[in-house]
Amino acid sequence: MKRTIAILIIALIFGIIMFTSIPSKEEEALPVSIFNKQESLLSKERVLNIAHRGASGHAPEHTARSYQLAKEMEADYLEIDLHVTKDKHLVAIHDKDLNRVANKKGKVSDYTLAELKMMDVGTWFYTQHPEKEPVSSQLMTLEEIIEMFGQEVNYYIEWKQANGLEVLLLDVLRETGILQNDREGGVIIQSFNDETLKSIAKLEPSVPLIQLYSFKKSAELTKREIKEIKKYAIGIGVNYQSLHHDFVEKILANHLLVHAYTVNNEKEMKELIQMGVTGIFTDFPDYLTKLKKE
Repeated sequence: MKRTIAILIIALIFGIIMFTSIPSKEEEALPVSIFNKQESLLSKERVLNIAHRGASGHAPEHTARSYQLAKEMEADYLEIDLHVTKDKHLVAIHDKDLNRVANKKGKVSDYTLAELKMMDVGTWFYTQHPEKEPVSSQLMTLEEIIEMFGQEVNYYIEWKQANGLEVLLLDVLRETGILQNDREGGVIIQSFNDETLKSIAKLEPSVPLIQLYSFKKSAELTKREIKEIKKYAIGIGVNYQSLHHDFVEKILANHLLVHAYTVNNEKEMKELIQMGVTGIFTDFPDYLTKLKKE
């Protein structure tokens, strides 16, 4: 009798273990990234390597060569500044005018894409770096960059416009299919203009947004400001010189990311990583790749 009871108890325990170990349909449907934070590009557990205008310390900024090098250097993101041409194309260029990087003068918006394509945007760089072998360089459209890399890279876009033209950007992202990236955070959009970001959040709520700041002194945001940012953005981008440990800790405690720009010194990269930043913009993504592997 006792032996029978013992067998029944053992069978009952075994049944309970087997039942509780079988995952429900809901559990089976959960993506791996829910359990492995490293899978998400938006995890606080990561320090993102963001190639500032591509590997712009090694090649002319925003050119095919610069972006290709950034990919080879294992950057997590290609950072792309965008301006709108006279005929409403989106071209990768940081300044609103051509004076610094092109062999022409004037605003980007004063030229058509065809006219801009005839301009050289690399000579200035190779003049400053005669040790590097010159490569023919011209402006690229956002579509061309996406066509060049597709889903092989992640895109960190700074929208430089503040006049309601963000629909042009979203149309390109949708038409190229790049928003269907399987990786969480495959496309990020940043801007200094909070109204622009709020507009994008309404038009395409699936895209993670970063609110940019440039502090003249030590970085500081009030509780009210942080609360407002959280309504539309997943983090902030900050000039690294203004960052300090208490500020970074405060932002992270409020479940926002902190991306620091633009850092080209390994010592400063190490200090920022120790401070807790979750992303670093750099002209030299190879420096940060090497540092993260040490």
